[in-house]
Amino acid sequence: MDTIRRYAMLIDGDWVDTEDRFEIRSPATEELVASVAKGGREHADRAVLAAKAAHADGRWRQMQPAERAAVLGAIADRLGERAGDLAVLEALENGAPVRQAGAFQIGFSIAHLRYFAGQARSYAFERTGPLLRTPTLASGIVRREPVGVCAAIVPWNFPLLLAMWKIGPALAAGNTIVVKPDEHTPLTLLEFAKIAQECGLPPGVLNVVPGEGPVVGARLASHPDVRKIAFTGSTAVGREIMRMAAGNVKRLTLELGGKGPNIVLDDADLDLAADGTLFGCLMNQGQACESGTRIIVAAAVHDKFVERLIERIKTLSIGDPLDPATDFGPVISAEARARILRYIEVGQAEGATLAYGGGRPDGPRFERGFWVEPTIFTDVRNDMTIAREEIFGPILAVIRAESTDQAIRIANDTEYGLSAGIWSTDNQRALEVAAQLEAGTVWINDWHMVNAAYPFGGYKQSGLGRELGPHALDEYTEEKFVHVDLSGRLDRRAYPLLLSAPPA
Repeated sequence: MDTIRRYAMLIDGDWVDTEDRFEIRSPATEELVASVAKGGREHADRAVLAAKAAHADGRWRQMQPAERAAVLGAIADRLGERAGDLAVLEALENGAPVRQAGAFQIGFSIAHLRYFAGQARSYAFERTGPLLRTPTLASGIVRREPVGVCAAIVPWNFPLLLAMWKIGPALAAGNTIVVKPDEHTPLTLLEFAKIAQECGLPPGVLNVVPGEGPVVGARLASHPDVRKIAFTGSTAVGREIMRMAAGNVKRLTLELGGKGPNIVLDDADLDLAADGTLFGCLMNQGQACESGTRIIVAAAVHDKFVERLIERIKTLSIGDPLDPATDFGPVISAEARARILRYIEVGQAEGATLAYGGGRPDGPRFERGFWVEPTIFTDVRNDMTIAREEIFGPILAVIRAESTDQAIRIANDTEYGLSAGIWSTDNQRALEVAAQLEAGTVWINDWHMVNAAYPFGGYKQSGLGRELGPHALDEYTEEKFVHVDLSGRLDRRAYPLLLSAPPA
């Protein structure tokens, strides 16, 4: 790269630099893109201390919700002004094709932050309940109050978007927050932090500490002054965060792994289903928890569908993520590429048929970078490794189903329950199937359409709690009941249950 960007971390409104640094390299070329300060346990502690002080003095939580909304709205507007630059930066740091990064990763980030700004205005921070008449006349007030210091641990696949899912509701509710971006992809989040400062977010309300998961992430998960933690990542790490968070009984939101079943019924529009299946599995190179990676196809249309799937996958343009014409980029790292290629070997060894792809793309432009071809396996059984484990890469496992009931059984035969999809020209039939699927999100004739107005999260080992939707702020608030006596009379109390009549 001609220009190597240099970033510090944000703690208590100050940009803190370190000698120990992360090198951020392009997954497409392995060229150095940026150098970022590497935080340690002491930086996590400083950030939590700053967030705790900012919460205690009320510089953010005591603002009127409309004032908080105005700041969040201003940040969203500034993000919109810089959307093109941020899309390029995201393509550089995680390899997302810039066309996808602009529309989905950055575009959705802005839209979702705007949604949470609106939630700050409309959320019921206080409501009255029914009058209490026995044994005394009293009113009941229910208040939702910020929990305090929150922490967010953000993955590399959608670094800004998934940060917004945590920062947005946390700040809208009046909390302070410490965010740990993934060490591969801190750049767009650090740019966000700069924009937040420019738009008037008070010091200490948002702190961003890049660092290693076992160091900074673990400290945030176990820190006694962190009252809420939100994490997106693997189920294995989620379990460890739960363990560490138990020390002070932190509130948890966990969006974990997935192995999304994508059911193609015998009455599906096969052209639509083929395109939608590829979008559902290969967007962002298959590096999405909610990807539809198990393609469960009705036997009556199986062969025709696979034929169309292979025809369409051949049309994908693989190449430079910064080229708007590119459809498909590299995976995040050499380690990810090696893991994905191992799964391809295991799939073949266990008897699945490699119908397309399975290696590294040919050509000199793919000699550097972390490239894996989009890959289709057929003749997959649901007990095979490639059908059981989350691969987090561009591998479609096609499973034949002899009936709709069998397709549903296969779909639910997994430890995961994050997403599912159904392709059918009969919406009523699709809705009946959807009702039987064990997943937090079910798409009918579509995929990846995550809307801020609707909840997102998983069943089973795909997580706890829900992000997005009108109740997202519930995850970042404590509920308090206030009883107010309205009678003013001693004789209307329950006190005689303890106290006998007063002496004469």
